[in-house]
Amino acid sequence: MHRFPLIRSRWLHTTRPAQYFGPCKTTEKTFDKILIANRGEIACRVIRTAKRMGIKTVAIYSDADANSLFVQQADEAYRVGPAPTSQSYLNMDAILDAIKASGAQAVHPGYGFLSENSGFVKRLDEAGVAFIGPKEYAMAAMGDKIQSKIIAKKAGVNTIPGYDGVVRDAEHAVEIAADIGYPVMLKASAGGGGKGMRIARTAHEVREGFKLASDEAQSSFGDNRILVERFIEEPRHIEIQIIADNNGNILWLPERECSIQRRNQKVIEEAPSTHLDAQTRRKMGEQAV
Repeated sequence: MHRFPLIRSRWLHTTRPAQYFGPCKTTEKTFDKILIANRGEIACRVIRTAKRMGIKTVAIYSDADANSLFVQQADEAYRVGPAPTSQSYLNMDAILDAIKASGAQAVHPGYGFLSENSGFVKRLDEAGVAFIGPKEYAMAAMGDKIQSKIIAKKAGVNTIPGYDGVVRDAEHAVEIAADIGYPVMLKASAGGGGKGMRIARTAHEVREGFKLASDEAQSSFGDNRILVERFIEEPRHIEIQIIADNNGNILWLPERECSIQRRNQKVIEEAPSTHLDAQTRRKMGEQAV
Protein backbone atom coordinates (compact mmCIF):
# COMPACT_ATOMS: atom_id res chain seq x y z
CA MET A 1 0.00 0.00 0.00
CA HIS A 2 1.23 3.48 -0.87
CA ARG A 3 1.91 5.80 1.98
CA PHE A 4 0.55 8.75 0.01
CA PRO A 5 -2.55 8.94 -2.22
CA LEU A 6 -2.28 8.32 -5.93
CA ILE A 7 -3.08 11.19 -8.26
CA ARG A 8 -5.55 10.22 -10.97
CA SER A 9 -7.71 12.50 -13.07
CA ARG A 10 -8.79 13.01 -16.65
CA TRP A 11 -5.97 15.45 -17.35
CA LEU A 12 -3.23 14.38 -14.99
CA HIS A 13 -2.34 10.77 -14.34
CA THR A 14 0.48 9.19 -12.43
CA THR A 15 0.79 5.85 -10.74
CA ARG A 16 3.50 7.15 -8.45
CA PRO A 17 2.78 8.28 -4.90
CA ALA A 18 1.90 11.97 -4.75
CA GLN A 19 4.92 14.10 -3.90
CA TYR A 20 4.56 16.91 -1.39
CA PHE A 21 6.83 19.91 -1.60
CA GLY A 22 5.73 21.59 1.61
CA PRO A 23 4.91 22.46 4.13
CA CYS A 24 2.14 24.48 2.48
CA LYS A 25 1.04 27.34 4.70
CA THR A 26 -2.64 28.09 4.14
CA THR A 27 -3.38 29.97 7.36
CA GLU A 28 -2.05 33.41 6.42
CA LYS A 29 -5.01 35.59 5.54
CA THR A 30 -4.51 37.82 2.48
CA PHE A 31 -8.05 38.99 1.61
CA ASP A 32 -11.36 39.20 3.44
CA LYS A 33 -13.42 38.07 0.45
CA ILE A 34 -12.65 36.63 -3.00
CA LEU A 35 -14.79 35.87 -6.02
CA ILE A 36 -14.19 32.62 -7.91
CA ALA A 37 -14.64 33.13 -11.64
CA ASN A 38 -15.13 29.44 -12.35
CA ARG A 39 -17.39 26.50 -11.62
CA GLY A 40 -17.50 22.86 -10.56
CA GLU A 41 -14.66 21.00 -8.91
CA ILE A 42 -12.07 23.76 -9.22
CA ALA A 43 -14.43 26.23 -7.51
CA CYS A 44 -15.00 23.72 -4.68
CA ARG A 45 -11.25 23.36 -4.17
CA VAL A 46 -10.72 27.13 -3.99
CA ILE A 47 -13.63 27.50 -1.57
CA ARG A 48 -12.25 24.76 0.67
CA THR A 49 -8.80 26.39 0.87
CA ALA A 50 -10.25 29.87 1.37
CA LYS A 51 -12.32 28.66 4.31
CA ARG A 52 -9.20 27.24 5.95
CA MET A 53 -7.64 30.68 5.59
CA GLY A 54 -10.67 32.48 7.00
CA ILE A 55 -11.55 34.11 3.66
CA LYS A 56 -15.18 34.48 2.57
CA THR A 57 -16.01 33.25 -0.91
CA VAL A 58 -18.30 34.44 -3.70
CA ALA A 59 -19.45 32.06 -6.42
CA ILE A 60 -20.83 32.95 -9.84
CA TYR A 61 -23.13 30.59 -11.69
CA SER A 62 -25.07 30.12 -14.90
CA ASP A 63 -28.66 28.91 -14.98
CA ALA A 64 -27.38 25.37 -15.58
CA ASP A 65 -25.34 25.45 -12.34
CA ALA A 66 -27.84 27.13 -10.03
CA ASN A 67 -28.12 24.06 -7.78
CA SER A 68 -24.49 22.91 -8.02
CA LEU A 69 -22.37 22.06 -4.99
CA PHE A 70 -19.94 24.95 -5.40
CA VAL A 71 -22.86 27.42 -5.32
CA GLN A 72 -24.08 25.91 -2.06
CA GLN A 73 -20.61 25.89 -0.49
CA ALA A 74 -19.80 29.55 -1.19
CA ASP A 75 -20.76 32.26 1.28
CA GLU A 76 -22.48 34.21 -1.51
CA ALA A 77 -23.49 33.39 -5.07
CA TYR A 78 -24.49 35.55 -8.04
CA ARG A 79 -26.11 34.58 -11.32
CA VAL A 80 -24.09 35.78 -14.33
CA GLY A 81 -26.20 34.51 -17.22
CA PRO A 82 -27.80 31.58 -19.06
CA ALA A 83 -26.19 28.19 -19.66
CA PRO A 84 -23.91 29.06 -22.64
CA THR A 85 -20.48 29.95 -21.24
CA SER A 86 -20.14 32.85 -23.67
CA GLN A 87 -23.08 34.46 -21.88
CA SER A 88 -22.09 33.54 -18.32
CA TYR A 89 -18.58 32.45 -17.28
CA LEU A 90 -17.04 34.50 -20.09
CA ASN A 91 -19.36 37.46 -19.52
CA MET A 92 -16.95 40.04 -18.09
CA ASP A 93 -19.60 42.70 -17.52
CA ALA A 94 -21.78 40.35 -15.46
CA ILE A 95 -18.79 39.11 -13.46
CA LEU A 96 -17.64 42.67 -12.73
CA ASP A 97 -21.18 43.48 -11.58
CA ALA A 98 -21.01 40.51 -9.19
CA ILE A 99 -17.66 41.72 -7.87
CA LYS A 100 -19.08 45.18 -7.21
CA ALA A 101 -22.25 43.84 -5.59
CA SER A 102 -20.37 41.42 -3.33
CA GLY A 103 -17.48 43.69 -2.40
CA ALA A 104 -14.94 41.00 -3.31
CA GLN A 105 -11.35 42.24 -3.08
CA ALA A 106 -9.83 39.68 -5.44
CA VAL A 107 -10.71 37.17 -8.15
CA HIS A 108 -9.46 33.59 -8.37
CA PRO A 109 -9.87 32.48 -12.01
CA GLY A 110 -9.32 28.73 -11.63
CA TYR A 111 -8.35 27.33 -15.03
CA GLY A 112 -9.91 27.82 -18.44
CA PHE A 113 -12.58 30.48 -19.00
CA LEU A 114 -10.98 33.90 -18.24
CA SER A 115 -7.88 32.58 -16.48
CA GLU A 116 -5.59 33.55 -19.38
CA ASN A 117 -7.46 36.59 -20.62
CA SER A 118 -5.25 39.66 -20.22
CA GLY A 119 -8.20 41.94 -21.05
CA PHE A 120 -10.05 40.64 -18.00
CA VAL A 121 -7.02 41.25 -15.80
CA LYS A 122 -6.76 44.80 -17.14
CA ARG A 123 -10.40 45.49 -16.29
CA LEU A 124 -9.88 44.15 -12.77
CA ASP A 125 -6.84 46.42 -12.36
CA GLU A 126 -8.92 49.39 -13.47
CA ALA A 127 -11.60 48.44 -10.92
CA GLY A 128 -9.02 48.14 -8.13
CA VAL A 129 -9.59 44.39 -7.73
CA ALA A 130 -6.68 41.97 -7.36
CA PHE A 131 -6.27 39.08 -9.81
CA ILE A 132 -4.89 35.93 -8.19
CA GLY A 133 -2.51 35.09 -11.00
CA PRO A 134 -0.08 36.79 -13.41
CA LYS A 135 -0.11 40.52 -14.09
CA GLU A 136 -1.75 41.79 -17.26
CA TYR A 137 1.54 42.59 -19.03
CA ALA A 138 2.99 39.15 -18.26
CA MET A 139 -0.12 37.35 -19.45
CA ALA A 140 -0.28 39.38 -22.65
CA ALA A 141 3.41 38.75 -23.41
CA MET A 142 3.23 35.01 -22.75
CA GLY A 143 0.05 34.70 -24.80
CA ASP A 144 1.93 35.94 -27.85
CA LYS A 145 4.32 33.23 -29.06
CA ILE A 146 6.50 35.64 -31.02
CA GLN A 147 6.91 38.03 -28.10
CA SER A 148 7.32 35.27 -25.50
CA LYS A 149 10.06 33.62 -27.54
CA ILE A 150 11.97 36.90 -27.77
CA ILE A 151 11.65 37.36 -24.01
CA ALA A 152 12.81 33.79 -23.38
CA LYS A 153 15.91 34.21 -25.56
CA LYS A 154 16.84 37.45 -23.80
CA ALA A 155 16.53 35.61 -20.48
CA GLY A 156 18.93 32.90 -21.65
CA VAL A 157 16.32 30.16 -22.04
CA ASN A 158 16.94 27.55 -24.73
CA THR A 159 14.56 27.99 -27.66
CA ILE A 160 13.84 26.16 -30.91
CA PRO A 161 15.70 27.68 -33.90
CA GLY A 162 13.45 29.95 -35.91
CA TYR A 163 12.65 33.49 -37.00
CA ASP A 164 12.25 36.06 -34.23
CA GLY A 165 9.57 38.26 -35.72
CA VAL A 166 6.40 38.40 -37.78
CA VAL A 167 6.54 36.51 -41.07
CA ARG A 168 5.43 38.94 -43.80
CA ASP A 169 4.00 36.51 -46.35
CA ALA A 170 4.38 33.03 -47.85
CA GLU A 171 7.56 33.88 -49.78
CA HIS A 172 9.15 35.29 -46.65
CA ALA A 173 8.25 32.02 -44.89
CA VAL A 174 10.00 30.07 -47.68
CA GLU A 175 13.16 32.18 -47.21
CA ILE A 176 13.12 31.55 -43.46
CA ALA A 177 12.57 27.82 -43.92
CA ALA A 178 15.52 27.57 -46.30
CA ASP A 179 17.67 29.40 -43.76
CA ILE A 180 16.81 27.31 -40.68
CA GLY A 181 16.40 24.00 -42.55
CA TYR A 182 13.53 21.61 -43.15
CA PRO A 183 11.22 20.38 -41.77
CA VAL A 184 9.63 23.49 -40.29
CA MET A 185 6.55 24.24 -38.24
CA LEU A 186 4.32 27.16 -39.19
CA LYS A 187 2.49 28.23 -36.06
CA ALA A 188 -0.06 30.90 -35.13
CA SER A 189 1.44 33.48 -32.79
CA ALA A 190 -1.83 33.85 -30.88
CA GLY A 191 -4.09 31.25 -29.29
CA GLY A 192 -3.38 27.56 -28.94
CA GLY A 193 -5.21 24.26 -28.87
CA GLY A 194 -3.37 22.97 -31.94
CA LYS A 195 -5.06 25.50 -34.25
CA GLY A 196 -3.12 27.42 -36.89
CA MET A 197 -0.29 24.89 -37.08
CA ARG A 198 1.18 23.17 -40.16
CA ILE A 199 4.30 21.06 -40.74
CA ALA A 200 6.16 21.74 -43.99
CA ARG A 201 8.99 19.69 -45.54
CA THR A 202 9.29 21.52 -48.87
CA ALA A 203 8.94 25.08 -50.19
CA HIS A 204 5.63 24.11 -51.82
CA GLU A 205 4.29 22.88 -48.48
CA VAL A 206 5.46 26.10 -46.80
CA ARG A 207 3.47 28.22 -49.28
CA GLU A 208 0.42 26.03 -48.90
CA GLY A 209 0.76 25.71 -45.13
CA PHE A 210 1.27 29.44 -44.62
CA LYS A 211 -2.08 30.28 -46.19
CA LEU A 212 -3.93 27.52 -44.32
CA ALA A 213 -2.33 28.34 -40.96
CA SER A 214 -2.83 32.11 -41.26
CA ASP A 215 -6.47 31.72 -42.38
CA GLU A 216 -7.19 29.34 -39.48
CA ALA A 217 -5.44 31.65 -37.02
CA GLN A 218 -7.51 34.60 -38.23
CA SER A 219 -10.81 32.74 -37.93
CA SER A 220 -9.95 31.20 -34.54
CA PHE A 221 -8.13 34.03 -32.77
CA GLY A 222 -8.69 37.15 -34.87
CA ASP A 223 -4.92 37.33 -35.42
CA ASN A 224 -3.28 35.93 -38.57
CA ARG A 225 0.37 36.40 -37.56
CA ILE A 226 2.52 33.31 -38.14
CA LEU A 227 5.93 32.31 -36.83
CA VAL A 228 8.25 29.76 -38.40
CA GLU A 229 10.57 27.49 -36.45
CA ARG A 230 12.37 24.20 -36.90
CA PHE A 231 10.10 21.17 -36.52
CA ILE A 232 11.46 18.70 -33.97
CA GLU A 233 10.83 15.09 -34.96
CA GLU A 234 9.45 12.84 -32.18
CA PRO A 235 9.97 15.35 -29.36
CA ARG A 236 9.06 15.10 -25.71
CA HIS A 237 6.67 17.85 -24.62
CA ILE A 238 7.61 18.64 -21.02
CA GLU A 239 6.30 21.65 -19.12
CA ILE A 240 7.90 23.17 -16.04
CA GLN A 241 5.48 24.75 -13.58
CA ILE A 242 6.48 27.90 -11.69
CA ILE A 243 4.94 29.91 -8.88
CA ALA A 244 5.85 33.51 -8.04
CA ASP A 245 4.74 36.36 -5.79
CA ASN A 246 4.87 40.15 -5.90
CA ASN A 247 8.11 40.23 -3.90
CA GLY A 248 10.35 38.62 -6.50
CA ASN A 249 10.20 35.10 -5.03
CA ILE A 250 9.97 32.42 -7.72
CA LEU A 251 9.93 28.63 -7.34
CA TRP A 252 9.88 25.92 -9.96
CA LEU A 253 7.66 22.93 -9.30
CA PRO A 254 7.64 19.37 -10.66
CA GLU A 255 7.19 19.06 -14.40
CA ARG A 256 4.34 17.65 -16.47
CA GLU A 257 4.88 15.16 -19.28
CA CYS A 258 2.53 16.20 -22.10
CA SER A 259 3.90 14.22 -25.05
CA ILE A 260 0.79 12.13 -25.70
CA GLN A 261 -1.15 14.37 -28.09
CA ARG A 262 -3.74 14.24 -30.82
CA ARG A 263 -3.71 16.93 -33.51
CA ASN A 264 -1.22 18.96 -31.46
CA GLN A 265 -3.53 18.93 -28.43
CA LYS A 266 -2.53 17.31 -25.15
CA VAL A 267 -4.54 14.20 -24.31
CA ILE A 268 -2.81 12.99 -21.12
CA GLU A 269 -0.57 14.83 -18.68
CA GLU A 270 1.67 12.81 -16.37
CA ALA A 271 3.59 14.08 -13.36
CA PRO A 272 6.43 13.67 -12.87
CA SER A 273 7.88 12.72 -16.25
CA THR A 274 9.47 9.28 -16.42
CA HIS A 275 11.83 10.54 -19.16
CA LEU A 276 13.75 13.14 -17.15
CA ASP A 277 16.78 12.45 -15.01
CA ALA A 278 17.51 14.58 -11.94
CA GLN A 279 20.16 16.69 -13.67
CA THR A 280 17.99 17.58 -16.68
CA ARG A 281 15.03 18.32 -14.40
CA ARG A 282 17.17 20.71 -12.33
CA LYS A 283 18.56 22.49 -15.40
CA MET A 284 15.08 22.95 -16.87
CA GLY A 285 13.77 24.24 -13.56
CA GLU A 286 16.61 26.72 -13.17
CA GLN A 287 16.04 28.06 -16.69
CA ALA A 288 12.33 28.43 -16.02
CA VAL A 289 12.87 30.84 -13.14
